[in-house]
Amino acid sequence: MLTGLQIAVIGGDARQLEVIRKLTELDAKLSLIGFEQLDHAFSGAVKEKIDEVDFSCIDSIILPVPGAGPEGQIDTIFSNEKVTIDEEILKKTPSHCKIYTGINPPYLTNIASLANRELVQLFDRDDVAIYNSIPTVEGAIMMAIQHTDFTIHGSNISVLGLGRTGMSIARAFHALGAKVKVGARKSEHIARITEMGLTPFHLKDIQSAVVDSDICINTIPYPIVSAAVINKMPVHTLIIDLASKPGGTDFRYAEKRGVKALLAPGLPGIVAPKTAGRILANVLAQLITEDMRNQKGE
Repeated sequence: MLTGLQIAVIGGDARQLEVIRKLTELDAKLSLIGFEQLDHAFSGAVKEKIDEVDFSCIDSIILPVPGAGPEGQIDTIFSNEKVTIDEEILKKTPSHCKIYTGINPPYLTNIASLANRELVQLFDRDDVAIYNSIPTVEGAIMMAIQHTDFTIHGSNISVLGLGRTGMSIARAFHALGAKVKVGARKSEHIARITEMGLTPFHLKDIQSAVVDSDICINTIPYPIVSAAVINKMPVHTLIIDLASKPGGTDFRYAEKRGVKALLAPGLPGIVAPKTAGRILANVLAQLITEDMRNQKGE
């Protein structure tokens, strides 16, 4: 139980509703910032504006999966008001206060460091990333079906990266009967791709690997699908970029060449917000409970 804990939930999408539900069930007291348009009421949760919150009493701050923008702005789909977070807000919190986010962009890392507050990046955890890859895969399959006029079965699919999401993507499209190639750099990843019964290629050879791609799915948050790479693809190729913004694709050149390229970060929050929210809620409840026990010296 989280009885006695005061938590600020700032902005976010439908995934945050599952987080709020879980934490209130555990008897935490919540300040909901950026939720004034939310019709549903949660016992133990109070809607507040950010300048109304007494941050000196806040034990934990929960931010949306994308964290904060380059000027501290927070995504708030349940509010029309601008919500921002800065160093001064964090300095008002108790020294034990932790900030939880999905990913931590440079701005957020910087203000947490200046305020000397611990920043916890949930998507750095293997369990969160692996569970989250399930709705990501389903979303990628949905996009592949919606934006092509051919079946996945028998198609040539190029997957870039064999991280936690890339592995799930490759396995699922292979199971649907696609001919899957996977690009990686590490020798152990090349070995794993081979063991999975897929076709490996080194990312330095990406230009030759994509010449017959019907669908190219990128999971690497680095400019990897360059103009030179896109130039080697068939014009009918569909690019689905799952990397965090701004993605790893030259979208300007893709449009110029007539290749359809879709940037799709945050798919779990779009295709399965309830499931994705429960994943985050369970991990957050576990981490915050551990923090509370540590503070009490249990």
